[in-house]
Amino acid sequence: MFEKFQQAFWKALTPDLVADQPSTPASEVQAALRPEIVAALGGEGNLKSHQRVALTRLRVALNDSARVDQPALRAAGVAGVMILAGGVLHLLLGLD
Repeated sequence: MFEKFQQAFWKALTPDLVADQPSTPASEVQAALRPEIVAALGGEGNLKSHQRVALTRLRVALNDSARVDQPALRAAGVAGVMILAGGVLHLLLGLD
């Protein structure tokens, strides 16, 4: 009960930062991302899930973060990449 109240509180304060739905499975990732971004992330087989965390931010979980081609991501229009522990990346995208 308290967790639901806490999530509703943060959702009210930062509506674009708190996700309404859980991560999207890898089968739906390719439909949501452009093919050049998927290729730069190591291909469809390297993707676990993705979740939009803000209007311009996307959290992507990968099987192997060493397969990420950062120059190719920048060429595909990704403005910034932050690699976190556990194969998680945050991508800074545009509003489209």
